[in-house]
Amino acid sequence: MLRTYGPDCDGSLVEAKAGVIPDGATWIDLEEPTKEEEKLVERCIGLNIPTHEELAEIEPSSRLYERGDALYMTMSVLHGLSEGQPTSSPIGFVLARNRLVTIRYATPKPVLAFIDHVRREPELARDAPTVLARLLDAIIDRLADELEDLGSEIERMSGHIFSKQTDERRIPAARLTALLTRIGRAQILLTKIRYTAVSTSRLLSFLRGSEQMNQPSANGEVRHIESLLTDATSLNEHSNFLADNLTFLLDASLGLISVEQNAAMKLFSWAALVFLPPTLVAGIYGMNFHHMPELSWLWGYPWALGLMLASAVLPLWVLKRRGWI
Repeated sequence: MLRTYGPDCDGSLVEAKAGVIPDGATWIDLEEPTKEEEKLVERCIGLNIPTHEELAEIEPSSRLYERGDALYMTMSVLHGLSEGQPTSSPIGFVLARNRLVTIRYATPKPVLAFIDHVRREPELARDAPTVLARLLDAIIDRLADELEDLGSEIERMSGHIFSKQTDERRIPAARLTALLTRIGRAQILLTKIRYTAVSTSRLLSFLRGSEQMNQPSANGEVRHIESLLTDATSLNEHSNFLADNLTFLLDASLGLISVEQNAAMKLFSWAALVFLPPTLVAGIYGMNFHHMPELSWLWGYPWALGLMLASAVLPLWVLKRRGWI
């Protein structure tokens, strides 16, 4: 789909067959474009449009470069959270001749929110640098919201793991599996957020140093870019903090598992300590030898029972006295 925004454009669909893009369009948005739509935009701006394969390249030199008087930029944007499948997709930006072209094959929520904002306030699309700065602002705001929600989720998991009541820390296997799954999904989401934040920081650093954003025609948006770069750096630092917390929670969860396993093994060790000596006594007196001193003894049976009881109680008494149990 091909949509245009600007002082005289309201975001209506542009048919590729018509072969005309409004002169006042400052923002040309290509969503899963066809070959005809790509060719129309290329004729309009006089530049090549990156393909889907080119957008997917991860080398910084392939994602951020300047060709002539045009800036080619690609960043990864987080999406798919509402479906429970967080992922990141590349979005391409071409900034040239007071026109911004975006090429995307996904529709993240911040992009949708910014589109609605532009329709309500067309002044935001008065020029291409303003559109680009405000669009990046919306993406960073969305990242900040996701990090805040993720931080709240980590706090809930932490409160469950480090409950004041010791009995509440003993987690059944099913709940423990669910807890580890929550930690894993939080880690996956945090990884995607960090990837988007790093990609955004790279793009902002490149954009801040470009000549186009430092020209008078950019309407001072370079200051806005510098502010966004500071925000992106803060998000990176905050994501590192949350990553450390998640690692600690994972280690704590595994530590609780070890405590439960050690408690179970300790119980089995006590049972072995109690039952092994009586079993030894029973084994000795159960042997079928003809000449056994206690075989014909009147008190042989009570003696064997008492010896088995003493061999079970005496080790427990010794361990209890030493404070080992």
